[in-house]
Amino acid sequence: MAERDDVEAHPELSDWLEALLVQNMVDEWDRINWALFASKLSRPIFELTRSTALLGSWRAHDRTLSLAREAVLRRPWAETIETLKHEVAHQFVDEILGGDTSPHGPKFRQVCDARGIDGRATSAGPSPLEPSEPTPQMRVVARVQKLLALAESSNQNEAELAAATAQRIMLKYNLDLQQAGASAVTECAPMWLGEPTGRIQPHQRAMARLLLEHFFVQVIWISVYRPLEGTRGSVLEVCGRPENLAMAEYVHHFVLRTIERLWKAHKRSHRVESDRGRRSFLAGAVAGLSQKLRAQRNVAKLEGLVWVGDAQVQAYYRRRYPRTIKVGGRASGDRAAYSEGMSAGQTIVLSRPVQAEQRRSTQRALKAGQ
Repeated sequence: MAERDDVEAHPELSDWLEALLVQNMVDEWDRINWALFASKLSRPIFELTRSTALLGSWRAHDRTLSLAREAVLRRPWAETIETLKHEVAHQFVDEILGGDTSPHGPKFRQVCDARGIDGRATSAGPSPLEPSEPTPQMRVVARVQKLLALAESSNQNEAELAAATAQRIMLKYNLDLQQAGASAVTECAPMWLGEPTGRIQPHQRAMARLLLEHFFVQVIWISVYRPLEGTRGSVLEVCGRPENLAMAEYVHHFVLRTIERLWKAHKRSHRVESDRGRRSFLAGAVAGLSQKLRAQRNVAKLEGLVWVGDAQVQAYYRRRYPRTIKVGGRASGDRAAYSEGMSAGQTIVLSRPVQAEQRRSTQRALKAGQ
């Protein structure tokens, strides 16, 4: 059942939106219970609070799961899902495993590790691109960023060489991790890229495939709720090691911005007035870039640099999403625009991240209660 707190509803929510919000909280709990806890739990009481200290909490004595209203309304819904997972893990420990020695004791940590849930009491951290202390892993990213700065060269050959070298460094770095037997599963984390979208467009699906194939992360589209609008949408989640998340975040932002610029240039040069072929052109542009990166990867194979995937990241992803459904996208509609987009996409050179303009994607940010 659901229960509203005694404080007046958030002024931006009508009674109708408030009811939808609580219902979506319940629905998310149902999905978590089914997907991660084999439907072993019974619904608790749900509560929205005015707390500014805790994003969520679980109270065993009155079976109440609370979420902070301000965080739910102001932060991405993907974070609300992570907060819910954390609190449902507390509920599972209390009601199925008989409690723990402390709120975040060994039973709780084991439950979280087995399901890809962040078990830390506080996990609000800096972006992978801005670590609090430089690490050897992030120094690799810094080196790659320097190469991407060289890729801004007006000399096409120099730019291509710098961008290809940057990609090769990331490939070799990840291969070295595998050969060293890197097993730090706790290093893996999720990140959500872009704003929630209604219908997932062909170029967005192509972008997800590009990240999966070339940038050492696992990807999944997750359903999210927009509490201020009362609608649902989808957002791209990538899972991986922090240094690879940093690159995936940059590539996602850079490529989506670049293909829009290419489409505008195409319209001007071809005197196209409508946007009818836009979706096909954008999808083709991402496919063209992916084809180019694939060719670079084939060159690396000749040097013995063959990527077969990160077993630790794949295992982490499977723990987070043990039950997934694969959905295929529709083929591009305008073949001519798609072909022109592919040609344009093959000219893209990944260059330096734009720090000032880049909108920082959201990571996990939990501060959980007892």
